[in-house]
Amino acid sequence: MGKKLKALAGSLTENQFAQTVKGSAQQIWLAGLGAFAKAQEEGGKVFDVLVKEGESVQTKTRKMTDEKLASVASKAVGTWDRLENVFEDRVARALGSLGVPSQKDLNKLSQRIDELTDIVLKLKEVKSAPPTSAKPAAKTSTKAVTKKPVVRKSPAKAVAQKSQS
Repeated sequence: MGKKLKALAGSLTENQFAQTVKGSAQQIWLAGLGAFAKAQEEGGKVFDVLVKEGESVQTKTRKMTDEKLASVASKAVGTWDRLENVFEDRVARALGSLGVPSQKDLNKLSQRIDELTDIVLKLKEVKSAPPTSAKPAAKTSTKAVTKKPVVRKSPAKAVAQKSQS
C-alpha cells in the first residue's frame, strides 16, 4: 500500500501542479486579452492626440516656411533691383559716350527753350509798345538775355535730337 499511496500522492501533486499551471496560463491569457482590449480602447485616443500634434507641427512648419520664402523673395527683389540699376547706369553711360542726350539733358534743354521763348515774347512786346515804355523794358530784357548762358549742341546731339523728333 505504501507504493500505491506514494503514487496517489505523486499523482495528486502532479495533478495539482497541472491545475496550477493551467490556472496561471488562463490568467496570462486573460491578462493578454485585457491588455489588447485596453490598447484598442486607448489606441483611438492616442491616434486622435497624434493627429492633433501633427496638425500643430504642420501649422508651425508652414509658418516657418512662409517666413523663409518671404525672406528669400525680398532678397531676390532687392538683388533684381540692384541688377536693374546697374544695367540702367551702364546703358546710360554707353548712350552718353555715343553723344545721345539723357532724359535729364532733354529736360534741361526744354526748360531753357521755354525760358528763351518767354524772353523773345517779352522782347516782341517791348518793340510793339509805345516808345516811352520801351526803354526800361528793353534794358531788363536785355540783361536777362545776357545773364543766361547759351546752350550749344554738339553735332551728335543735334543728329540724335532730329532722329527722335
